[in-house]
Amino acid sequence: MKLHPDSLPPLNTVTAYGDDYIEINQVRYAHSVLLMPEGAVMQWPVASFAALGAEHFNMLLEFEPELVVFGSGKRLRFPHPKMTSALAERRIGVDTMDMQAACRTYNVLMAEGRKVAAVLLIEAA
Repeated sequence: MKLHPDSLPPLNTVTAYGDDYIEINQVRYAHSVLLMPEGAVMQWPVASFAALGAEHFNMLLEFEPELVVFGSGKRLRFPHPKMTSALAERRIGVDTMDMQAACRTYNVLMAEGRKVAAVLLIEAA
């Protein structure tokens, strides 16, 4: 009988954040990111809230998350429902929060084993 746990694959964890950066697995990013618990951390091609479009959220469809956590930057701002309608049609939830809350929420959901995607907006100065 085996009494020790299997080693788990390393998961993408938010380890720090600030107004103009996010740190994932102790690697600092100064641009918007798209991340899931496993796989590469990807640049999310959005430099400002005003530049958001449906195509930015539609990028998430290929990953088939059960939930998307959208970090809207320093303050809470909601994207127009048209931007996330393709996700809603596939029954993928979208929760919007400011960057700090989004980072904490992503870490909790990821640790629970949920198939969560986070898109975290870092606005260019």
